[in-house]
Amino acid sequence: MAIIVPEKYTVPLYLFHQGENSHAYEFFGSHRDTQDGKSGAVFRVWAPNARTVSVVGDFNHWDRGRHPMNKISDGGIWELFVPGIKQYDNYKYSIESPDGLIKLKADPYGYHMELRPNTASKFYELEGFRWTDQRYIEKLHAKNIYDSAANIYEVNAGSWRKDGENFLSYRQLAEKLIPYVKEMGYTHIELMPIGEYPYDGSWGYQQIGYFAPTSRFGTPHDFMEFVDRCHAAGIGVIVDWVPAHFPKDAAGLYEFDGTSCYEYSDPLKREHKNWGTHIFDWGKPEVQSFLVSNANYWIEKYHIDGLRVDAVASMLYLDYDRKDGEWRPNSYGGHENLEAVAFLQKLNAALFREHPNIMMIAEESTAWPMVTKPADIGGLGFNFKWNMGWMNDMLRYMSMDPLSRPYNHNLVTFSFYYAFSENYILPISHDEVVYGKCSMLDKMGGPREFRFNSMRTFLGYMTAHPGKKLMFMGQEFAQYKEWNFQTQLDWEVLEFEPHRKLHEYVKDLNKFYTENAPLWECDTSWEGFHWISSEDNANSVIAFRRIARNKDELICVCNFQPVRHEIYEIGVPYYADYEEAFSSDDVKYGGTGVSNGTVTAKEEPMHGEQFRISIDLPPMAALFFRIKNKRTPPSQLPQEAVSEPLQPAETEKPAEAPEAPVTPDVTVAPVAPDAPVAPETAKAPEVTETAVPKAEEPAKAPEKPVTSGVSNATEKEETPEKPETKAEAPEKPTAEAPVKAEAKSAENGDKSKEITAHKVGTGGNI
Repeated sequence: MAIIVPEKYTVPLYLFHQGENSHAYEFFGSHRDTQDGKSGAVFRVWAPNARTVSVVGDFNHWDRGRHPMNKISDGGIWELFVPGIKQYDNYKYSIESPDGLIKLKADPYGYHMELRPNTASKFYELEGFRWTDQRYIEKLHAKNIYDSAANIYEVNAGSWRKDGENFLSYRQLAEKLIPYVKEMGYTHIELMPIGEYPYDGSWGYQQIGYFAPTSRFGTPHDFMEFVDRCHAAGIGVIVDWVPAHFPKDAAGLYEFDGTSCYEYSDPLKREHKNWGTHIFDWGKPEVQSFLVSNANYWIEKYHIDGLRVDAVASMLYLDYDRKDGEWRPNSYGGHENLEAVAFLQKLNAALFREHPNIMMIAEESTAWPMVTKPADIGGLGFNFKWNMGWMNDMLRYMSMDPLSRPYNHNLVTFSFYYAFSENYILPISHDEVVYGKCSMLDKMGGPREFRFNSMRTFLGYMTAHPGKKLMFMGQEFAQYKEWNFQTQLDWEVLEFEPHRKLHEYVKDLNKFYTENAPLWECDTSWEGFHWISSEDNANSVIAFRRIARNKDELICVCNFQPVRHEIYEIGVPYYADYEEAFSSDDVKYGGTGVSNGTVTAKEEPMHGEQFRISIDLPPMAALFFRIKNKRTPPSQLPQEAVSEPLQPAETEKPAEAPEAPVTPDVTVAPVAPDAPVAPETAKAPEVTETAVPKAEEPAKAPEKPVTSGVSNATEKEETPEKPETKAEAPEKPTAEAPVKAEAKSAENGDKSKEITAHKVGTGGNI
């Protein structure tokens, strides 16, 4: 006989069984209720294959015979009202499996849990907390997250700092972590998984309490207080969310009703053997409702700004971490998990319908296409993705001895060419500083004395690279050891000057990042990026422009070799002054103190640009230049108003000819008839009767073949009109040997070469 579902339950249960209930936590779990004038709690749980289910706890001495639940639907929904339930009362569900075994299970929808190693759920009323972050929420809704700064500080709440041997509570974290993050210039805190987990060593990635903030640090209201205070300080909160798997703990979701309730039943799909965990059955509607509701719960009830979805790659591929014969192909014979794809699309669509300004971040480590594209065009529907390719390439590059870097220059440049294929976050996460991978400082290649320089250069490069940023705690002051979840960070290293200076550098760099829109406003479009030079592999130098929507821009130059170039020339887009706005080589950060101040562009083409500047490029450094005082170049200063394009002259009349058109290789200044050429215009040829520039400008030396040798001289033809542009060549080769660079236009693919002058100073050779 079919069970008649109470009318008031029809809609939520229908949506639940369709996989469309994104608020299932409001129905399932334990909730305050009053029946027959008695106050208590109503309990509801989904256990479709259970013979019987009871509520047990302290209130009935864990006697399953005292409070048996009633089955209220054919879909396996059980319900019971228990009078007299109080805040913090412990409880579990006693479930009789189809084979007659009794299982004690924590509430899958429970809001609070016992402190580990105990695993009981606790009755807890979320209502009653007074939020004060309305102004923050309003500003968030008005903001375009894609065009905003995002500099994320990833934190393990149990090991950032400790109170002696004890964890800091949520409220203590609010008192200490929030001011620190604010002072350091981060915009967001990303917490490693916060849902309840029994085993400390899992770092939260093996949860049993999906709706319960871990009791290690306090109560649900305490966690609300932490988020509220973050928002008061203008700091967003991101939570690491784990739908990819769950542990086999007896009190958790594992074989919840004695059968494969939440997990796949297929042995070729149900388990991550290397992790010792089970895999959600993403095709089951009730599991979809559970997971979508859980994600929505953190955003709605705790005002979380976004979720970082863990291990997405393990969800997408049926053969993930499996050998041949250990996985089952999909209906098309492929290795894609079509059910997981559909679930992720449903998840993101549901969340963005209700919360359009959140961040949904995929930790996806493969080349799966369109991760951050909408589901209705075939994407997965996330709005950000970790750029794992960039991370792997750069950590490999930075770990190399500098002598090897010229032969691996592509590791630095490749990520720029796909930087806008997805909406990326550049992560240096906890995964990179554990299990023998060593700290970030020890990843830096070359002699130990250069590692702090390398770290500063890498972080400067990371800041300039398109994409939002994420850094795991401790790397901002060069944590000396690998991360250990059992101890707090090595804060004592700040007693040593190199660590203290790096800490100051990161603080100033973060502030520089957030204050300069070119570094983040066009992170998702080629509009915000332009190559200057990507091919100087001989010197391991790159240069590029970052551009804001209002066309403000910064120029970044990165030198990945411990070699100084006193004269290093790059093409620039404007005839203007270029002010050094930030340098990793500043003495206060531990650098050599090379400073450029302000340099003025010369009207000489280079790197596909009409102008060039000459800078003093420090060893192992990242420099940022701000453009100031844009003005008309000398060649474009008018002799008189010209309304029509210049026409070829019939006769040679230099005095009457209008100004010659400007070309990248010719500079023409106004001259009077028969007047001598002014020194500043000596480089330009005389205006011909056609006013058409010659194919080769006379003032330049012919191109010379690039050799493997070195030169300390600028390779320009001597001209009596501009003797100051000639650099004297050394009488004989020296040990400090710069390399001639081939400069190619990255913008138009021009294969013509220009000889760049490099003068090596005293910064030392490799």
